[in-house]
Amino acid sequence: MNSRKSGSPTVSVCIVTYNSAKDIEDCLYALRKQSFPLASIIVVDNASTDGTRDVLARFDDIRLILNERNNGFAGGQNQAIAASAPSDYVLVLNPDVSLDPEYIAEIVAVMERDPRIGSATGMLVRADSPETMDSAGLVLRPDRNAADLAAGEPVAAWTSPREIFGVSGAAAMYRRAMIEDISDGGQFFDEDFFAYKEDVDVAWRACHLGWTAVYVPSARAVHRRGWKPGGRRSVPLFVRRHSYQNRFFTLIKNEPSGPHLFLLLPRLAVIEAAKLGYILLFEPGLLACWPRMVKLLPAMLGKRRRLFLRKTSKRGGI
Repeated sequence: MNSRKSGSPTVSVCIVTYNSAKDIEDCLYALRKQSFPLASIIVVDNASTDGTRDVLARFDDIRLILNERNNGFAGGQNQAIAASAPSDYVLVLNPDVSLDPEYIAEIVAVMERDPRIGSATGMLVRADSPETMDSAGLVLRPDRNAADLAAGEPVAAWTSPREIFGVSGAAAMYRRAMIEDISDGGQFFDEDFFAYKEDVDVAWRACHLGWTAVYVPSARAVHRRGWKPGGRRSVPLFVRRHSYQNRFFTLIKNEPSGPHLFLLLPRLAVIEAAKLGYILLFEPGLLACWPRMVKLLPAMLGKRRRLFLRKTSKRGGI
């Protein structure tokens, strides 16, 4: 790795691979070109069978953790984050993302200026259309569906930095202090989510506990997705199933109590009833996650209780 000046903030990069042979090489080469010196690059492979491990074996500047089973994005990233200690910042990076050389330097410079910033992301553009935004972070809509901010919009409309709800796990910089502060039971990403929307859960927890997130457009990256945004038929069933159940987990854990629920709950009931009708007709395979949702409900309520107790304690200065 590059040498580092004493006293400078340290950054580690954490990547989880699962059958990522076609993407990971470009991702790692882009990391080698970063202007900011990296403390470590940790790659957790979740039992890939497509030659990913052969590609990774060619890189002697990474720390490689080989799982015997697929531990999910959440579990794999938690492994990598633990192995990256004690770096000041952790860049959670998807193998299908290639960073411009200044990506890490630009983001660290912004975060160093304000200790309240717990997470940040740059301008992610589409690989097949570099003038089109892929993501400027996460937005939480009034119906409590989270989405990639700016997705599909022109890059020219997103050249100004701004505070955002949270960051997408595709290329997310997290402050170590925030990771430690919002972790529950030793888990930063909730491993019950396995994959998908775990970054939304993290963003919402961070908001509750007083951390901010920012979009840094001067940091740019290219995202090659395995499927087109909005193209449901090209999204594998297991992805849609996890996304469906994790929406409910996120709501259960993070939606605050209060008078607003008298308006929100009826709206959500109508939305979810309509969605259920569609699922019964066209995607009944999604419903296979219901027994697991019921089984994990007590655990989710326990996580909710701990989160809001911490939020109350922080506000009270305890």
